[in-house]
Amino acid sequence: MNYFSKIHNVLKRELRQMFRRPLYLFASVGVMTLSTFFFLTLMSKGAAQQMPVAVVDHDQTSISRRLTHELAATQAADVVLITSSFSEAREAMQQGKVYGIIVIPEDFYAELVAMHRPQLDFYVTNAYTVGGNTAYKQLLTMVNLTSGAFQREVLRKKGMPDYVIMNRIQPVSIDAHMIGNPWSNYSIYLTSVILPGILGLIVLMLTIFAIGYELKTQTSREWLETAGGNYTAAMIGKLFPYTVLFVVLGIGCSLILFRFAGFPVKGSLPRLMGAMVLFVMAMESMGIFLIGCLPTLRDAISIGALYGMLGFSLSGFTYPVMNMLPPVQALSYLVPLRHYYLIYVNEALMGAPVQNSLLPAACLCAFMLLAMTTSLRLRNALIHQNYPLK
Repeated sequence: MNYFSKIHNVLKRELRQMFRRPLYLFASVGVMTLSTFFFLTLMSKGAAQQMPVAVVDHDQTSISRRLTHELAATQAADVVLITSSFSEAREAMQQGKVYGIIVIPEDFYAELVAMHRPQLDFYVTNAYTVGGNTAYKQLLTMVNLTSGAFQREVLRKKGMPDYVIMNRIQPVSIDAHMIGNPWSNYSIYLTSVILPGILGLIVLMLTIFAIGYELKTQTSREWLETAGGNYTAAMIGKLFPYTVLFVVLGIGCSLILFRFAGFPVKGSLPRLMGAMVLFVMAMESMGIFLIGCLPTLRDAISIGALYGMLGFSLSGFTYPVMNMLPPVQALSYLVPLRHYYLIYVNEALMGAPVQNSLLPAACLCAFMLLAMTTSLRLRNALIHQNYPLK
């Protein structure tokens, strides 16, 4: 029996087992499909917009009321409460009805007429980080737009020409350019990495389970004998259908995002899909490594779940790796999702040269070597079926 016949025999055996356990297919196809549409729906607006805010008017003059009206007219945020009581606004924030508060102080009009710099106070809640940060930026935009208009009006009444007014209000002109994700779209940034992260977690867990189940039920020797005792052929035959399934899911997810949902790809989509293939194989290799190192299916599943969840934090898309502690930075290189994320940023958002993606791609390939380090231990376990069961 030649090498490919051995792989073919194991492949047929594994396909029969897959269809006997439909949970395999649901856990992969169903979860990824639901996750894709869930995150596309959840972040359909791209970024948090028009956060509800309150305005507290302590001045109660025609100018302060006009300021309140102008703040609401900017539409940078949604002014849902106008009051003279700070306690009422604070209570609304505690109830989650507003994310920010602007306080117009007493003597605001008098300070403005005297050409002093009246101070407006901002209060934002960071109990909801995204909402609080968005509300702060929107409050800042509202006040800058409104205060600039007020200053122009006061200076015009003093007979000052417009070009002098603009030089006085804004002596330095700023032309800002957003690189990579100019829309500041959360959906483009997060969904494109969260979904591969979920896929990677599924790949890891099913790889551990597919091998660990053979050990737990003591059918591993039969599996190995189907491949004529060849460990490599047995492993390739078992994992090949999952590899094809996961690659199809990953590429299908990418096509939905980058072709139908309109997510940008400034570089090469084929290279991005190639990175998906490497990512799937790297996660499978990590699954082989974990089940080879740990003595039981239950332990390997537990550690695999922990490793997969930590991967989201260590990949760098939720918190910059360079700001992590040095030991944690080193640990992040052991997470395949980090390297896929770097390729995604290079290819989809930045349109960087292919050279920038070579090192992350090489790191993903290096994970495949990791599975070889436990091959002898795992092969002995398959032959002797001597993993302790719990």
